[in-house]
Amino acid sequence: MGRQIGEVLSTHGDLRQRNLALQRQILELTHISQQFVALKAENERLQELLGSQGRLPHEVLIAEVVGIVPDPGSFQVIIDKGGDAGLVTGQPVLDAQGLFGQVVTVSPFTSRVLLITDRNHAVPVQINRNGVRSVAGGTGILDRLELENVPVSSEIVEGDLVETSGLGGRFPVGYPVGRVTSVLVEPTASYVQVVVQASAELDRSRHVLVIFEPRTVAP
Repeated sequence: MGRQIGEVLSTHGDLRQRNLALQRQILELTHISQQFVALKAENERLQELLGSQGRLPHEVLIAEVVGIVPDPGSFQVIIDKGGDAGLVTGQPVLDAQGLFGQVVTVSPFTSRVLLITDRNHAVPVQINRNGVRSVAGGTGILDRLELENVPVSSEIVEGDLVETSGLGGRFPVGYPVGRVTSVLVEPTASYVQVVVQASAELDRSRHVLVIFEPRTVAP
């Protein structure tokens, strides 16, 4: 009887050890699965970005967002490319969906990018449907811009695509900026309030494109 009890206890101990080993294995496989999902999502984002790169008539450089500037009054991120990669202040930055911001400071190996919705950012734009020009200013709300000094006669409607106009020479023409989400017309006002939702995924994009000069085409 004592021998049988010892065998039962030994078997129980072995089963417990096996159970613990299986639990560890499940955790390891879950970790690997999570890494696979994250890598798959990152691969899909890079594919989108590379697809955008192929459609652009400019030289571009892929950069990774590696930090956020901890300033509650400003929307800025840090990318892993700097002066050693040829970056200079003022360069436009895109993600796979649209205009992301512009380079504002450059160090040898990193740069700061001011997001388009920052209060200190503005970009000349036009309405894709009818060519009406304006300036899209940041509002300090992460995904929101507003068009400045838009006349009542502009005929802008919800859903209109807002894109860079190319005026001023800083941002090349035709980059998506956002979609009009509301047009508020006051009865006695000369201008309308036009709210635009940014196309770029400003709080999600991990990789971005830094725009250089237009590509030269061989004759």
